[in-house]
Amino acid sequence: MRYWVSLTVILMALYFGGPWITRHVPSEYNPFIPLVITDPPNLITRYKLRKLDNNPRECLATLERAQKEGAIQFSTPGDMGGKCPLTEPVRVRGFGEVALSTSYLASCRLALSSAMFVAQVAKPLASQELGSPLVKIDHLGSYACRNVYNKPDARLSEHATAEALDIAGFELSDGRHLTVLKQWPQTGAEARYIHTLFAESCPFFGNSIGPEYNAAHANHFHFGMRWFGFCR
Repeated sequence: MRYWVSLTVILMALYFGGPWITRHVPSEYNPFIPLVITDPPNLITRYKLRKLDNNPRECLATLERAQKEGAIQFSTPGDMGGKCPLTEPVRVRGFGEVALSTSYLASCRLALSSAMFVAQVAKPLASQELGSPLVKIDHLGSYACRNVYNKPDARLSEHATAEALDIAGFELSDGRHLTVLKQWPQTGAEARYIHTLFAESCPFFGNSIGPEYNAAHANHFHFGMRWFGFCR
């Protein structure tokens, strides 16, 4: 509730502040200009991200700007039919100099949130905390037409709409390979990197689920778009 009250107050202040505020307020605090990949996930950024849920054309335009800036590489395979159809999905192929174990299908919002997380958290944190650039992200997949935990009576999984990505590990330029399974229970710099990645992922996604949630997530982080602020 406080989130929406605060956001309403900010929007009203900016609206009645006139053109001067619109022109001079930085992007991350200005709801009237397009989202930038480097905008931190504050109230205004989240508001702009939510708006993109209902505007796939603008979401794609934001991704295209990010691609020109070298923050993401993606293609548009077109709509997909079948039991779990996808409308205007994208295929993510990498995040600038950070490669992927394989490309993956994603909703536009998932692709955009992932690119922001990699650019603002995963990449800089690796260099700062571990002294070596991040060069690759290993994942367990995104799109899968199934129910939650593959249970026949469960609700449809976020994976069925390409709105979730399961990340298992990270490779550094010095050859180190960090995994959620190995590093999560440990201590030291590499374990701190993995724990900090998870903690700082929360504002970028609707939900972040890790090893402490249940045994099914012992070896990966689940980053999904449903809900808001669910981080366990």
